[in-house]
Amino acid sequence: MKRYLLDTHSLLWSMWQPEKLGAQALAVLENTNNPVFVSSISLWEISLKYSLGKLNLGCKPGDLLPVMDEMGFERMILSFEEAALFYKLPKIAHKDPFDRMLIGKRYQMIWF
Repeated sequence: MKRYLLDTHSLLWSMWQPEKLGAQALAVLENTNNPVFVSSISLWEISLKYSLGKLNLGCKPGDLLPVMDEMGFERMILSFEEAALFYKLPKIAHKDPFDRMLIGKRYQMIWF
């Protein structure tokens, strides 16, 4: 069974601007049989951008948790072991540390 991991933008768009998602992403989210995960990494990024005034949510970051639960998203936590392995992630052109950690989590979902 395929499992899906939302990145931060996809999470926010799914909550407030689903029209920004592509047809395939919408189909995945609308099918309640699809396990869709949200990582604590995304909540960390949202909280950081919110605290810096770079993200206007209309609510506090913690208020997103019950919305995520209502939407049926499963929570994925970044463990100490995974955080310690950040240096092993491939050196890709995309340098955003949050996205790189999400890529690492996605690889973990595939292989384990």
